[in-house]
Amino acid sequence: MSGPLPGPDGRLRCPWALGTPEYLAYHDDEWGRPVHGDGALYERLTLEAFQSGLSWLTILRKRDGFRRAFADFDPDVVARYGDADTARLMADAAIVRNRLKIAATVTNARALVALREADGDGALDRLVWSHAPGPRQAPAALGDLPPSTPESVSLAKTLKSHGFVFVGPTTAYATMQAAGLVDDHLAGCIARRDARTGSIT
Repeated sequence: MSGPLPGPDGRLRCPWALGTPEYLAYHDDEWGRPVHGDGALYERLTLEAFQSGLSWLTILRKRDGFRRAFADFDPDVVARYGDADTARLMADAAIVRNRLKIAATVTNARALVALREADGDGALDRLVWSHAPGPRQAPAALGDLPPSTPESVSLAKTLKSHGFVFVGPTTAYATMQAAGLVDDHLAGCIARRDARTGSIT
């Protein structure tokens, strides 16, 4: 599997970032950067669940549609969705029209609302970030990236215990990558954070 490759500006990046402008922007500006806040993490969990079995590019290109469909990922709004909303979303070509994933998004909004009622604002943020692993060596190539880790197995189990669905260890690990709990930018990639300062190298 490939190590970092030169991007359009000649600087090294993870090779998956070089296929399209959408991938490049997501890689440079979002992926692996720390994400906090219940709503923002609910969005990452939702998008990673929708991506299962699909290209991530499909999700990126429909991201604005997902935000409109799910009220900018406001869990209080989505938790109140009913059958009419499901029918509306199943007819919405701006998102991935998968009934099980739509239902999971509503279920997870309700789980988040319940979690927040029990543990206060920021409850999902605290739960997710409590599973962040310690520092580890930068991966040299894409083949060094695991599909899941002990931490993602634990995160998936904890989320499920709170009523979340569609959050297996692989989806949990993809969320950890997307939300910056782990920095899986390859060694030499311009977007990798400095282990000592947290700044982008």
